[in-house]
Amino acid sequence: MKATVATSVFAVFMLLTVVLGLLAVRGRGRGGGLTEWSVGGRSLGTVFIWVLMAGEGYTSFSYLGAAGWGYNYGAPVLYVIAYLSCGYAIGYVVGPTLWSYARRHGLVTITDMVAHRYGRPWLGTLVAILATVCLLPYIQLQITGMGVVVSTISYGTISLNWAYFIAFAVSTTFVAVSGLRGSAWVSVLKDVLVIGTLGFLAIYVPVHYFDGYGPFLDRLVAEKPAWLTLTGHGGSGLGGSWFVTTSFLNSLTVVIFPTTVAGYLGARDANALRRNAMLLPFYNVLLFVPMLLGMAAVFIVPGLTGAGSNLALFKLVVDSLPAWAVGLIGVAAALSSIVPMAVFMLVIGTMWGRSVLGAVPRLADRPDRQKVAAQVVVVAAGALALVMTYTVPNTLVRLSLISYEGMAQLVPMILLGLVWRKLTLWGALSGLVAGGALVCALVFTEHDPVWGVNAGAPALALNLLVALAVSLFGPQPVDARPDEDVLASDPGMAGDVGPAASAVSGSV
Repeated sequence: MKATVATSVFAVFMLLTVVLGLLAVRGRGRGGGLTEWSVGGRSLGTVFIWVLMAGEGYTSFSYLGAAGWGYNYGAPVLYVIAYLSCGYAIGYVVGPTLWSYARRHGLVTITDMVAHRYGRPWLGTLVAILATVCLLPYIQLQITGMGVVVSTISYGTISLNWAYFIAFAVSTTFVAVSGLRGSAWVSVLKDVLVIGTLGFLAIYVPVHYFDGYGPFLDRLVAEKPAWLTLTGHGGSGLGGSWFVTTSFLNSLTVVIFPTTVAGYLGARDANALRRNAMLLPFYNVLLFVPMLLGMAAVFIVPGLTGAGSNLALFKLVVDSLPAWAVGLIGVAAALSSIVPMAVFMLVIGTMWGRSVLGAVPRLADRPDRQKVAAQVVVVAAGALALVMTYTVPNTLVRLSLISYEGMAQLVPMILLGLVWRKLTLWGALSGLVAGGALVCALVFTEHDPVWGVNAGAPALALNLLVALAVSLFGPQPVDARPDEDVLASDPGMAGDVGPAASAVSGSV
């Protein structure tokens, strides 16, 4: 009976998710082209940008990984809140800058920006391939996360394999049709459920199991003090230096992550991004809930090991709450997988439709055909991640180890390249190769952390040094763009970007 109720609640909300995604493009016709599909016609206001970009911070990690880290280690998991908050502060400046540059030159992806800045279309293709390698593991992790959630809330009646397929089918259906706008609409539903369920759990679990936060924290301090310190429980090596370098590295990386940039470029104006950067840190407060509940689970369900620790939060609620409540919490967690997974697939599709397949003569300068190509890639990317989840999951798990550290190596090429005209193509490429090689060597030889710091930090430092040295002392380009075509500005108002802005319709 419990399984029937929880599964029915889940099924109703999954249907509602697909309907919302499809309704997002109602009345907008079929001729919107790639820009309408990939960046919402550059017309999303503060509210939609806020829920869309918050959706990237609240993935299945919020319900599974954050609780699992809290259960296993304790305090080191706070790096997530640190890097997201710092990243939003950096995004206050970087977001409008990237938005302005893309709007002025009619660009819709991060690969477009790189190709335009350095005047080499093949560079956009290279970045698209690199970004795809880094994003595919995230799609697979969301599929896996949703599979675990669905199987758990159905009390085992839905198998993991079927749950994986549901995750793929729901995400692909609405994002292939409605694009970024559909993801924004579904994010509204997701955020309502996330705020509601985490707010409830923040009160319910401490009161139900410990008679309040006071007794819970007193017991934590008295019996499990290691969970309140760096390096945390278990001699993880995640000490203060690791915490600082990881927070710094990830805060830089998150602002140029392809999915973040997709959110930037969907904004109606630069001020929407500034307001968004000020509002998003408040959403981070909710992340304390699964982290604390993971620590609470140490007392209630001791002995969880390996992947089982990721279910720490759900172990607290599945047996103690009514089935309908378990179903709602499961829906919130499932949508926390579906929304970011949809954006990851959307970004991969856009990059390939624009920068890779867009170079094909039949697709060049044809946004309508590029959109179709991008939609095909969305389905293909999701299907590839699904198949690899079934067949060789460990391959993508290993790739996920370098996803953030690998994407960090694009920071000099993108951010420095947009504000410093002397950064040359060969300088940016040399830095990327040097930094990428070092981070791969450190991670795959299990030297992360190295000397107590995140392996991506020394790799980024080497990247930057090589890029500067080659740009200043290496071969100089003979066809460099004029300064006004290279340097991005940060306009105070949307009207500063030129007449193209007036043609864009606004929405909340």
